[in-house]
Order: sequence, then C-alpha cells, then structure tokens
Amino acid sequence: MSELASDRRDDLALVTRAADFAARRHAAQHRKGTAREPYVNHLAGVATLLAETAAEPDAALVAAGWLHDTLEDTQTDREALEQLFGPRVAALVAEVTDDKSLPKAERKRRQVEAAPHKSAGAKAIKIADKTSNLRSLTASPPEGWERQRIADYIAWAGEVVAGCRGTNAALESLFDRAAAEVRGTL
Repeated sequence: MSELASDRRDDLALVTRAADFAARRHAAQHRKGTAREPYVNHLAGVATLLAETAAEPDAALVAAGWLHDTLEDTQTDREALEQLFGPRVAALVAEVTDDKSLPKAERKRRQVEAAPHKSAGAKAIKIADKTSNLRSLTASPPEGWERQRIADYIAWAGEVVAGCRGTNAALESLFDRAAAEVRGTL
C-alpha cells in the first residue's frame, strides 16, 4: 500500500473513531429544540460543515468537530482525548471548551473576547458550531424561546463569529446565510 493510501486510511479511521466516540458519549443527550433531536445530529452537522468547507482535507479538524462538546458536556478529560485522537485533536477541543464552572453570562462574554485569539482550527469549529445552532433555531426552536431570546442569540453568535472571521470564507458565508434565515423567522 502506498504511503498516500495509508495516510488516507488513517485519516478516515480517525474521523470514524471520533464520530463513534462522540455518539457514545452523547448518546443520552438531546437538543433543546421542540423536535428533541439526538445531540449527535449537532455534532455531525458541525463535522460536516468543517469537512465541506475546508480549503484542504483536515481529518484532525473534522474529528475535533465531532468531539467539540465532549469535554464540556460528558465525563471525558483532555488526556483521554489526547490518548485516543492525538495532541492536535485534543488541543482543538480544549480550545473551544467553555469553563462550565462559570456562570453562563460570563462564559458567553469570554467566548466573544477570546474568539479573535483562537487558532484557525478553533475559529472554524466555533463558526461551524454557531452555524449549526442557528440552523437548529430555524428548524426546531427550543420551547419557550421568545423572539427576543432568539434575536439575542443571533446577536451574540454574530459577535463570536466576528472574532473568527478571516479563516474560512465558505463557512463564514454559511453562518451569514443561517443567521439571515433565523432572522427571517422572527
């Protein structure tokens, strides 16, 4: 087998193992929307956005997209991710993970402040994550979310993404389109 074929196989295996791990870790979780979609659908959406918009194939980035909420929302630590998926994937996931010990308003403020200082990969994950969230707001808004709360989310997501711009024009365009679609439902 050629070195290129071996690298491709390794890349496919990395992404597939990340998808499997994420699905198992988030198995009992659902989205907040009225459809109560399995949470793994969000992870798949983020990973797909990253895969489809990357200028060059990047298996570690797509794997990190699958795993981006694992440290934040499951009983998984960075060391486990590093052992299973390597240092780059673990670093990307850690870089986009909020400190859940902080109040929600503080976490949101920190996301806006930190966005411009993140690596290109972490910025892409943030944009993909916010795009997926906006798409979910259009398809299945959470029960009890009034127009103002949705408008506030769009504005906040826009602030985070503003700090991430300049890394992936295709992904940024998809975010803009998703934000416009949600605004159109208000």
